[in-house]
Amino acid sequence: MDPVAIYFTGTAGAGKTTMTTAFQTWMRDSGYEAVTVNLDPGMEDPAFDPDVDIRDWVNLQDIMAENKLGPNGAQVAASDMVAIKIEEVKNALQSFRSDYILVDTPGQVELFAFRESSRTIVEELSGDRSLIAFLFDPMLARHPHGIVSLFMLSATTQFRFRLPMANVLAKDDLLNDEEKERVSRWTEDPASLYEAVSSDETQREGIVSLEFFKALENVGPLWSLIFTSAKEERGMEDIYAAVQEAFAGGEDLENSEDEEPPK
Repeated sequence: MDPVAIYFTGTAGAGKTTMTTAFQTWMRDSGYEAVTVNLDPGMEDPAFDPDVDIRDWVNLQDIMAENKLGPNGAQVAASDMVAIKIEEVKNALQSFRSDYILVDTPGQVELFAFRESSRTIVEELSGDRSLIAFLFDPMLARHPHGIVSLFMLSATTQFRFRLPMANVLAKDDLLNDEEKERVSRWTEDPASLYEAVSSDETQREGIVSLEFFKALENVGPLWSLIFTSAKEERGMEDIYAAVQEAFAGGEDLENSEDEEPPK
C-alpha cells in the first residue's frame, strides 16, 4: 500500500514548518515512521532539516538571480518548476520505508492552493492517498471575521483539490482560556458565529450572508477544528485520528492493512 501524504498548508505565519516537525516527532515517538518533505523553494528556516528537500532541485535565490525576478515573481516561477521536478522528489522518497509523508508547503497559501501546478504535484506525489491539514492562525481565528475568512479559504482549498481535509488551529497556546472557549463554541454552533459576525462593530462594512453559513453547515466536517500546540505537544493524536478516519474508517491504518501494529 502506498504511503499517506499529509500536506500542511495555511496562511503565512500559521506555523506549517513547526507543525510538520512536531508531528513527525510525535509519530516517531508513537512508533510510526514518517518522512518529511519540504516543497518550499524559498525555505529559510535553519531549524528545519527535511528528509527530502525541493531546494536540491529548485532554489528560489537561484531563480531570482538567473531570471532577474523579485521574490514574488520567483515564487510563481518556482511553483511551476517544482511540478516539473516532482518525479525526482518521488524517486528520492522511495529510498525511505515509511507509511506517512509529511509535506511542508510554501509559506504563501495561494502558491499551493491556487496554482494548477500544485494539483499536478499532489496527483504525482501521492494521488488519492492525500490529506490536507489546513492550519488556522490563532490570532485571526480569535476574531469572528477572521475565523470566517479562514473557513472560506479552507473550503476553497478543499474545492480546488477535492481531498480529505482537517482544519487545525495551530499555536492555541497563544490564546487564553476565554478565547479558546469562544472559538470552540463558534465551531460547534455556527449560528453563534453568525451572530458574532453580525454584531462585530469593526466589520459593519463586511457583511457575511446567512446563506454562506448555511452552505458551510451543509459541508459538515469543514466546521470541525482540531486544537493543537506544537510548542506544548498537544493535539498531535487528534491529527493522526483525522488521518485514520479519512483512510481507515477510524481504525489504525497499519492494522487495517493487516500489519503488526507498532510497539
